[in-house]
Amino acid sequence: MAWFRKRSDLPQDPSTDEEPDYIEQVAEQELVAEPEPEPEPEQEERLEEEVPARELDAGPILVVNQVERFFPVGNEQLHVLKGIQMEVQPGQLVMLRGRSGSGKTTLLNILGGLDQPSSGEVYFRGNPFHTWDDDKRTLARRMDIGFIFQAFALMPLLSAWENVELSLRMANVPKAQWKSRVEHCLELVGLAKRMHHRPFELSGGEQQRVAIAKAIAHRPRLLLADEPTAELDSQMGAQVMAVFKNIIRTEQVSICMTTHDPTILEVADHVYEMVDGKFV
Repeated sequence: MAWFRKRSDLPQDPSTDEEPDYIEQVAEQELVAEPEPEPEPEQEERLEEEVPARELDAGPILVVNQVERFFPVGNEQLHVLKGIQMEVQPGQLVMLRGRSGSGKTTLLNILGGLDQPSSGEVYFRGNPFHTWDDDKRTLARRMDIGFIFQAFALMPLLSAWENVELSLRMANVPKAQWKSRVEHCLELVGLAKRMHHRPFELSGGEQQRVAIAKAIAHRPRLLLADEPTAELDSQMGAQVMAVFKNIIRTEQVSICMTTHDPTILEVADHVYEMVDGKFV
């Protein structure tokens, strides 16, 4: 399984000034190795208990410095983001507020490595995210970033349990950890009694909570949520925000989300107001 290591943690060759790459394939051979036998129940329980608790990062999770984004429209360039500068600190709930078309989703895509800025810098956990190639950004998303979409993005034929388990499979989390982790995530979002229901058997608020459980299953450092309460009524929206605050406290994660709902702003640690592609 491939894991992230900070530059400062990796061995350096004294004969060269170049630092090792941020992403190291620590156990590349495991991708082609023979499958390991299923652990016995006692062994599985022991492996689950060995997953250590982690601490918050010492520095900012995200630093955005003078980011600009242009899109070609005919013979002209559409200026969508204009000199964006922001930070997301560990354990913070940060909101990007603005009307539709203000640039919120474009910025969120850049923060998650789904898009690249036309100019400017994005640092993720102290590393230059804006200079990474597609493979590095994909691995970062798989290991350290979770996404929550407005339309839930659940597999319709899979139960809530299976949707969350799928996230663990994609992140190459050891199978011995699946059962306890899926149970923990679904209990954390208040769906302990709805684990085996399919999306069409759940309400909109319950589907969004499954999406949240799926996003945190692989223990990301950062959650990016695109208007997670837009399709919910005020009561369900308040429940989702309560889940977010609980996740920050229990999972040591930072959350950056977009919204145009003024009723949920009071729970944020910091709010950036976007108008026409810039903060005001």
